[in-house]
Amino acid sequence: MYTRKKGAMLIDNLQIANTSVILDYNQSGEELALVAEFKVALNNYLSQLKSSPVRSLADVISFNEKHKKEEKIQEYGQLIFLESESTNGINSTVRNAISTMARLSSKGIETLMKEKHLDATVTEDSGLGPILAIGGYPGISVPAGYDEKGVPFGICFGGLKGYEPRLIEIAYAFEQATKVRKPPSFKGHQFQIISDL
Repeated sequence: MYTRKKGAMLIDNLQIANTSVILDYNQSGEELALVAEFKVALNNYLSQLKSSPVRSLADVISFNEKHKKEEKIQEYGQLIFLESESTNGINSTVRNAISTMARLSSKGIETLMKEKHLDATVTEDSGLGPILAIGGYPGISVPAGYDEKGVPFGICFGGLKGYEPRLIEIAYAFEQATKVRKPPSFKGHQFQIISDL
């Protein structure tokens, strides 16, 4: 279905190939890549801090154990941290998982965009986010509305590598056309402010 409004032409109900596999944490290989890359990246970042008692993922885990109440370990645990800490860097299995994810994403979003000659893809909220991230594609989210309790939700525009300027233009045009953004009220919700340790 084609619709045109405010200069944009929308094509409804397009399907990205491989979506179910890409979004399956185990089948796509994302779990392997995530836990290995997380440790490498976090250790690199923490080791370069000028002043911090926490210098590695192992230090983060230890800190969390020493401050279980403040870090809400009972509620949230730290399973991903522990899984990540048990890895030994980016090995051939992880590299294969990364290649599989890139291939799946390329055959999905890239093929769809090229075959349909799309400037961007669009979904409500961030449903497209993982597919874009796995393939290394850019995306931008902007406010799109509010639910009955005043909680905001967004719309996500995604594109191919190098489409960043185009996506910014599209997102800006959407914001200007809708003028939907307002400070959220969060009716019926209470938030607790947590002070620094």
